Amino acid sequence: MWYRQQITLKPYQRGFHLITHDITSALDRMSEISTGLLHLQMLHTSASLTLNENADPDVRHDMEAFFRDRVPGDLPYFRHTMEGPDDMPAHIKASLMGTELTLAVDNGRLATGTWQGIWLGEHRENGGSRRILATLFGE
Repeated sequence: MWYRQQITLKPYQRGFHLITHDITSALDRMSEISTGLLHLQMLHTSASLTLNENADPDVRHDMEAFFRDRVPGDLPYFRHTMEGPDDMPAHIKASLMGTELTLAVDNGRLATGTWQGIWLGEHRENGGSRRILATLFGE
């Protein structure tokens, strides 16, 4: 079975956000797959996807603090500034974190570790709603 669906997330503030439930609740067809894969592709260049800690929100806070320190806005050598001082740093963070995930599906559920969840990395102050293309395949 192959199935593709676009998921639109509500706007989030800058930072890292646990979106596992947003993804799984939007994909009714996942329950039909006993063995397969879910591929997620962020349809933006200033936000990212990653799989990480799903229990302690301090991890998401610390990840954002780390990235703000390592990739600050308004660096004097940035040329791509027409969309604001947070845009070029957002592109860098999205490239470093990645914009795609492929996860195993087992008996209609994501086969993730106990403490793993899907994160949205929102790297803009006002990024707006974000679109993710989800492709399920399996049997």
